[in-house]
Amino acid sequence: MVFKHQHFHETPPEVEAEFPPSATLEGAVSDALASAGGVDASDVTVTASGSEITLSGTVQLETEVARAEEVARSVAGVTNVRNEISFNGIA
Repeated sequence: MVFKHQHFHETPPEVEAEFPPSATLEGAVSDALASAGGVDASDVTVTASGSEITLSGTVQLETEVARAEEVARSVAGVTNVRNEISFNGIA
């Protein structure tokens, strides 16, 4: 086996973050929703844009809409929550 040194042709290599900050925040909010009581977030999608979180999808009960927003706001790093969750009215 021959070892060759890496050559970058006068430009240093760029290091990309494995997980961008928005993905980390999305994961944190998703984890919080999954473990929170009072909300079944199995059909809720979490999207981050900077420190703003958008919640979309459906839940079974109207009370879960507010609970999902409350949980998302409680996650460190979240500055604003856009709640676009709808409920399907089955009680």
